[in-house]
Amino acid sequence: MRVSVSWLREYVDLPADLPTGDLEQALVDLGIEVDSVADLRENVTGSLVVGEVLEIEELTGFKKPIRFVRVDVGAANGTGEPQEIVCGARNFAVGDRVVVILPGGVLPGGFAIGARKTYGRVSNGMICSARELGIGDDHAGILVLPEDSPAKPGDDARPVVGLDEVVLELDITPDRGYALSLRGLARELSHAFGVPFRDPALAPAPGGTAEPAYPVQVRDTVGCDRFAARMVRGVDPAAPTPAWMQRRLTTAGIRSISLPVDITNYVMLELGQPMHAFDADRIAGPLVVRRAEAGEKLTTLDGVTRVLAAEDMVICDDTGPISLAAVMGGETSEVVPETTNVLFEAAHWDPVMVGRTARRHKLFSEAAKRWERGVDPALPLVALERAVRLLTEYGGGTVGDEILDIDNVRPRTPITLPADLPTRRIGVDYPPARVVALLEQVGCTVAQGADRLAEDPGAVGVASGAGVALTVTPPTWRPDLTDPADLVEEVVRLDGYDRVPSVLPVAPAGRGLTWQQRRRRTVAQALADRGYVEVLAHPFVSPELPDLLGLPADDPRRPAVRLANPLSDEEPLLRTTLLGPLLGVLKRNLGRGHRDLALYEIGAVFHPRPGAGSPPAMGVDRRPTDAEFAAADAVVPDQPRHVAAVLAGEIELSGWWGAGRAAGWADAVEAGRTVLTAAGVPQDRIEVRAAEYAPWHPGRCAELVVDGAVVGHAGELHPTVVAALELPRRTSAMELNLDLLPAPPVLPAPEVSGFPPALIDVALVVDESVPAAQVQRALTEGAGHLLEDVRLFDVYTSDQLGAGRKSLAYKLTFRAPDRTLTVEEAVAARDAAVAVAAERFGATLRGA
Repeated sequence: MRVSVSWLREYVDLPADLPTGDLEQALVDLGIEVDSVADLRENVTGSLVVGEVLEIEELTGFKKPIRFVRVDVGAANGTGEPQEIVCGARNFAVGDRVVVILPGGVLPGGFAIGARKTYGRVSNGMICSARELGIGDDHAGILVLPEDSPAKPGDDARPVVGLDEVVLELDITPDRGYALSLRGLARELSHAFGVPFRDPALAPAPGGTAEPAYPVQVRDTVGCDRFAARMVRGVDPAAPTPAWMQRRLTTAGIRSISLPVDITNYVMLELGQPMHAFDADRIAGPLVVRRAEAGEKLTTLDGVTRVLAAEDMVICDDTGPISLAAVMGGETSEVVPETTNVLFEAAHWDPVMVGRTARRHKLFSEAAKRWERGVDPALPLVALERAVRLLTEYGGGTVGDEILDIDNVRPRTPITLPADLPTRRIGVDYPPARVVALLEQVGCTVAQGADRLAEDPGAVGVASGAGVALTVTPPTWRPDLTDPADLVEEVVRLDGYDRVPSVLPVAPAGRGLTWQQRRRRTVAQALADRGYVEVLAHPFVSPELPDLLGLPADDPRRPAVRLANPLSDEEPLLRTTLLGPLLGVLKRNLGRGHRDLALYEIGAVFHPRPGAGSPPAMGVDRRPTDAEFAAADAVVPDQPRHVAAVLAGEIELSGWWGAGRAAGWADAVEAGRTVLTAAGVPQDRIEVRAAEYAPWHPGRCAELVVDGAVVGHAGELHPTVVAALELPRRTSAMELNLDLLPAPPVLPAPEVSGFPPALIDVALVVDESVPAAQVQRALTEGAGHLLEDVRLFDVYTSDQLGAGRKSLAYKLTFRAPDRTLTVEEAVAARDAAVAVAAERFGATLRGA
């Protein structure tokens, strides 16, 4: 929100010599974030003066219209002679008063002005537009002053155009809706500086009459609990918005449209009450305030035809919806240049409804921004009175005697606050009298404890507040005050956050990382060392993902937890597998030109607990009981931690050094082995075997098994999945459940033998369906204790081996810890290893 300090001074008596730094600090101390404090007096340096156009000469022979203008700038140029300026704008005429910056001046952005020759003439200065001065976005033409402006040629133009202002740009948090108005900010600053505050909402306003200003029926008093309206007839449609109002709206970042519309925006900024102006002659029949019917359509003021949902509130006439209530009006009833009869509407809408409607239609208007944060329901009649008086003052017309006021607002519920609660919660001594005074300063009505304190402030138990209960009724403009914790926050905020000591608790002695944390770090480092890049994908997925991944109907990964308030309606579910979001990251990077990718993620997946029901409602006024905690935990979904990796393109890059190698299913399997090794699982407890498991290709999928239990899968993705997700052919992936892995055993330090190894290669011919890992395990068991290492280095198939046969070549390393092995010992160990493989799988030595 942008607001000028001069406007604030109309409602609060800020010190005349208040430094901008002190003002900024006061707002920050009140909990209001200040984005910037701009002193517009420093935006333009040099001579910025009012000029009157004396002559205009049209220059021809150029690609665009150019004017040579003589402007009277009084004595500002030191000579009293007219200033000659070249200008390309055409929205001014002889006799108009304009804003001129003379040579030597500097416009915002460091744009220095001098005398220079252009288009065959010497231009001494520049005639400015609002955008060039930094006071608006209009760059279509130069800034022409109103006819009623008292400024004369040669006068300083800064106060005329509002460049003598200090402008605050504030970021209002969602719980401070009242601060989105001059009224709310002025009240806050009065607290900070201890100065008088003049509440514009206390201006007298007549109440509703028996005869309404316009016939209206409110069918949903939950979505709209107050609706007020007044009529002004005979308005001059050509009446301009006064210059002072335009300047204030421009400073606030709101474009001037027409007098009635500008007045609604001005009152919204002043009081915080959004309003709407209807052209009464364009309304057909009585107005009805109701929920929309699903599928109804409305063309809003921005020219977009919107399909409405059943939760939206609309204002209708006989033709159907004419306004998307609390968000934006409709085209059919908007004020137009010919409007003479204006119907002002000021209502009070349900903030939850408005917030959902604005997000559903992606229409975040200034009105919706205020409604979803909460608006004072006591404002409608005051806002209407302010609007009709401004309209008749500057646009003529007659205010109707009839006033509509349909009021179903419920009174605020009192809050019981122990007077010592702020002290107990914050650790700062807040005497009960101070608590009462601060709450009354906010606008609350405090009963009970205040009288007792006044009678006997030194009574036992009263000074500390113990045993004193305050009954606090929050003001209408503070819908955020709903429980004792909110009131405690207000006491602390107004008393000063700086009074709260910053004392950090002494951290207890740590126990270091858990073995699960160490495992995750080791796994991440191992994958990174292999060239994989870690990503953090959003855990949200669409309901269509299981079908895209080809999961069977009975797959346990299909049921998912649905979020009550998702970031996107397209992705309302929590993931049950890491692959969906990870493949989405892969696709996004491929679309940005990356062709060779190896990505991984370590994160939780979420599996709903069948029949868990809903969690119990737990407030903030006390610590939940153990039973409530247990009931809440019973609803929380299971969240095992997984690791997944995906590969596409080349795993070994090609270049001048030679051909590369495309990533394939074997690389995904190796990534799984890397994870298991890094997790501390001994090789003799790991088994890799063929499997069929979606979304992998049934002929190129392996399951990773530890101690007989399947912990993950790896391989090449199914072609239909690749096509559905628009991924490259042969895209491969791995996913493994880290929580299923056993805790790493305590391993003895390795013994390093100083004796030489015996290296023997064996190539075994087996059936092509036999897994290489099982053959390797057989060799390990058969070789005995002399075998130090076994590694598969080649897989070979040919017609000579026979159909359905393959050759697996292994490097065997034998070593004894206490002697050099003889050839006979090494060969005997090799033969024993081959014998076990032959017995289990019918393996034969290749070439034998």
